[in-house]
Amino acid sequence: MQSTLARTVFSIWSWIVLGIAVIVWTPMVTIVRVVTWPFDRSAYAAGYLFRKLAVFHERLTPLWQFRTSGELPDDMRRPYVVVSNHESFVDILLISHLPTEMKWMSKVEIMRIPLVGWMMRLSKDIRLTRSDAGSRIEALADARSRLDEHVSVMIFPEGTRSKTGELRDFKAGAFKLAIEAQVPVLPLAVYGTRDALRKNDWRLGYATAEVRVLDPIDTTGMTIDDLDTLRAKARAAIVAGRTELADEFAAR
Repeated sequence: MQSTLARTVFSIWSWIVLGIAVIVWTPMVTIVRVVTWPFDRSAYAAGYLFRKLAVFHERLTPLWQFRTSGELPDDMRRPYVVVSNHESFVDILLISHLPTEMKWMSKVEIMRIPLVGWMMRLSKDIRLTRSDAGSRIEALADARSRLDEHVSVMIFPEGTRSKTGELRDFKAGAFKLAIEAQVPVLPLAVYGTRDALRKNDWRLGYATAEVRVLDPIDTTGMTIDDLDTLRAKARAAIVAGRTELADEFAAR
């Protein structure tokens, strides 16, 4: 009973903090985007600031403890197609703790959220309507344009969150994009976010979660014939990364 009451109180506090942070962040991101427009057409600075909202919120959320591990490549402006497993909506907030900027491919429903969607558009995130084949093609073209601007893009290749916790099959789009652009794939392993925001429950859950940066996978010289190999290699790396994190969490 005490735990349920504490979770309810902490959740109310956390949602209030998030609402205030969104209100405060929106004009800051807008100002940064306007000021940097002439020399930062990729919206790198605006996007980087926007992601830090998640860091601020987590610091003031008593129910969550987020960590990052692994080493980001020194040349993140190379750029990369970043892929990760998808346990929860909170994965987005966790991955945003990484000290870099990347443009997110996001379903259109999220980009319609007041203020948050405005900041996503200012940051040049990529809109996707899952049920529309034309939108998927357009989203990949937009992602290619971000890569051409030397900014990494972030895609969940499962397409949607896993309901069981098991890693779903990876869709081909992210890997086709990496091969066509001849940019490396950067896998991330996420662990521990499933209980941070439970389905059909407005209350947050107790969660300790971590995102681990894994070794990049080079695509130099690859062709579309190598797509399945690349996809399998990235998935195997993420499976191994998740297993490693699970073992480490169990040993703590």
